[in-house]
Amino acid sequence: MANHSPRRRLPVQDAEPQKTALEKPPPESPYPRPPFRRLRAYAFDPLASNQLETLEINQVTLPVLWEENLQPGPIGEYLEVVDFDPADNCFYDPVNLNDSHVLAADGLSPSESNPQFHQQMVYAVAMTTIRHFELALGRKALWAHRRYDTTDSGKDQFVQRLRVYPHALREANAYYSRDKRALLFGYFPASDAAPGRNLPGGVVFTCLSHDIIAHETTHALLDGMHLRFIEPSNPDVLAFHEAFADIVALFQHFTFPDVLRHQIGLTRGDLGKQNLLGQLAQQFGEAIGKRGALRSAIGRFNPEKNEWEPIKPDPTAVLRTSEPHARGAILVAAVFDAFIAIYKRRIADLLRIGTGGTGVLPEGELHPDLVNRLAETAGTTARHILQICIRALDYCPPVDITFGEYLRALITSDVGLVKNDERAYRVSLIEAFRARGIYPPDVRSLAIDSLVWQGVNSFPTQAACMKENGMRQYLATALNSWDWSANRSTLFDESRSLAEYFHSWFTTLRDQVEELKDLEEITGLALGTNAPQTIRRGPDNFPLFKVHAVRPSRQSTPDGDVRTCLVVEITQNRRGYFDPKVQQAADRRALEGNKPADFIFRGGSTLVFDFDDGTPRYFIRKSICSQERLQLQRDFLTQKQTTSLRDSYFGPTSWNDARAEPFAMLHRDM
Repeated sequence: MANHSPRRRLPVQDAEPQKTALEKPPPESPYPRPPFRRLRAYAFDPLASNQLETLEINQVTLPVLWEENLQPGPIGEYLEVVDFDPADNCFYDPVNLNDSHVLAADGLSPSESNPQFHQQMVYAVAMTTIRHFELALGRKALWAHRRYDTTDSGKDQFVQRLRVYPHALREANAYYSRDKRALLFGYFPASDAAPGRNLPGGVVFTCLSHDIIAHETTHALLDGMHLRFIEPSNPDVLAFHEAFADIVALFQHFTFPDVLRHQIGLTRGDLGKQNLLGQLAQQFGEAIGKRGALRSAIGRFNPEKNEWEPIKPDPTAVLRTSEPHARGAILVAAVFDAFIAIYKRRIADLLRIGTGGTGVLPEGELHPDLVNRLAETAGTTARHILQICIRALDYCPPVDITFGEYLRALITSDVGLVKNDERAYRVSLIEAFRARGIYPPDVRSLAIDSLVWQGVNSFPTQAACMKENGMRQYLATALNSWDWSANRSTLFDESRSLAEYFHSWFTTLRDQVEELKDLEEITGLALGTNAPQTIRRGPDNFPLFKVHAVRPSRQSTPDGDVRTCLVVEITQNRRGYFDPKVQQAADRRALEGNKPADFIFRGGSTLVFDFDDGTPRYFIRKSICSQERLQLQRDFLTQKQTTSLRDSYFGPTSWNDARAEPFAMLHRDM
C-alpha cells in the first residue's frame, strides 16, 4: 500500500496477530474521568475534503465513550483494531489514543496516507454506531456468539471484541465476516476511465468512508441480535440486512451540527433536494465509475439527461426487484420519505414566520437564525427516526423477516413507548411504506391499532396461563437481580441463564397446559408428539425447540417513566424439501431411504414481556407448521433467478472461498 509508514514486515506464518492481553489499568487519577474521548474523523470521506464547497464541514470531532484501559490498536471493550495488510504482508504500527499529544489534539488529523489515522477513524465511527444502538435499545451491545461445537446442545461462547482490519483487502470491497467476527475493509485504485472527482488510478480506502464503516458495524450489531437474518428464506431477508445498515449510516449524517447547517443552507431547508445527507459512500461510488454516490435515498444521476433527479415512489418496484441492495433501497427510501414528511410538518410554522405567511422564501441566503432552527429540527427528527428503527429490532420475528413485518415492528415499538404521537411519526411511516408498495401480511387495514402485534387482548386465556405458571414471580425476581451496569461478559452469562430457565419453563408449561394448541398458537411452535416428523425430536419424541435469545431492555418514555421489558425468542427447525410430495412423505416418516433435506425451514416467535409485572405484551409468531410459509420459501429457493444467490450461501465453505462469507459476496463492488 503506497505511502504508508511506519510498518513492520512479518513472515507469512506470523501474519495472524497474537492476542493482546490488556495491561493493568493506570493509577487512579485525582481528577474526574471524562465521559468522552474526542476523536477527529471524516464526516463523509476524503473526497469531500478535496472540494471547496465541503472542505470546512468534512472534518468532525466525534465524542466517543471514554474507555479507561484503551490499548494501542486501538483495543478496547468492544473493538480490536488489527492493522495487518496481507497484500504487503505487514503490520502497521498501532495508534495510541492515550498518548498525551494525541489526547490534547482530539486525535490525529484526518489523513489519507497515515495508517494510524485510518485506525482511529474505524474505531471512532464504529464506537459511535455502537453507542446509538445502546441508547436506543437500553442495554449493552453484544456480538454474535460462537459455539464450542456445532450441535444444538453446544454451549454459547461469549465474543468480547469485534476485530476490525482497516487494510484487509486489495479490492473494491468491505464486509462483515461472521466467520471471523470481524470487519474487513479494502482499498483499490480509482477507475482510470471514469474516476469522478478522484485521481485516476488513485488509491481509495473504504476504511475512510464514514458511511461504509457505520454500514459494516451495523451488520455486525444486527447479527449479534438476530443470527437468522442472514438466511435467505424470502426476498426481503438479505435486503433487510442491507437496508437497515444503510438506514443507520444515513441518519448518522444528521448528528453533525455543522454539516446539517451547511446542507440546510445549501438546499434552503428542502432536504428532498440533492444533498450529501441523503447519499451514501460518495467517493466509493465515483471511484468505481458510478456518476455519484454508491446509493442515495432521494435521487440518482440520470445518464440520459446528464443530471440528478429525485426518485419518485413506485409501489410496483418492490414486486420486480430482487437484488438485495436494490430491494433494500426501497425500504431505505420509505424510511427517508417518512423522515422528510415529519420534518416538513415540524418546520411549517418556522417557514410561515420566515415568509410572512406566504410560504415562499425570499431570494438569497437564509437568515442564520432560521438555518439554525431548521437544522435543530432536522437533527431531532432524524435522531427520533433512528431510535425508532433500532428499537423495532426487538419487535421483529426471530426468522424470515419481511419488510411489512418490520413496519409492524416500527409501529408496535413506538406505541409501547410513546402514548401520544403528536408529531404523526407513525402515520408518516405507514404512508411512506404504502407509497412504496410495502404491506404487512395478515392485517385487516393499515390503521395503527391493526398493525400493532397481537398481545394479551388477542390471547387472554393463553396469556393468563403463562402468568399463572410462575412467570410474574420469576420476572420480578430476575429484574431485581439483573445488574444493568455489569460487564458485558456477565450480562452474556446472565442472558444465557435466563434462556435456560425459559426453556425449562416452557417445557414444564407444555406438560401442564390442558390444550397444547393454545400454547402452540402463541409461540408458533409444534410441541406435541403428533407434530410433523421433519421437526427435530428429542429422546422423549417431543419436538425440540431452542430459546434463541433473551434480551432485557430499559427505556425512558417522553413522560419520564422507565419502561422495562424482556424479549424472548424461541425457534424450531424443520427439514424442508423442494418436492411437496417428498415433504409430505417425510412429515409422515414415510420417506424411503435417508434423503437429506434440501433446505432448513424455521419457525418460532418473539415474545415480549413486561419485566415489571410479568404480563406477556406481544406475541410475534412465524408458525413452523405453516404450509403457506413453507411453500413460499420453497418457491423462493427454486426460482431460477436466485440460483447464484443460493450458491453463495449454500455452496462450499472453505476458509478462502468467498462463498463462505455472504456479505463478501453481497458487497463486492457494492
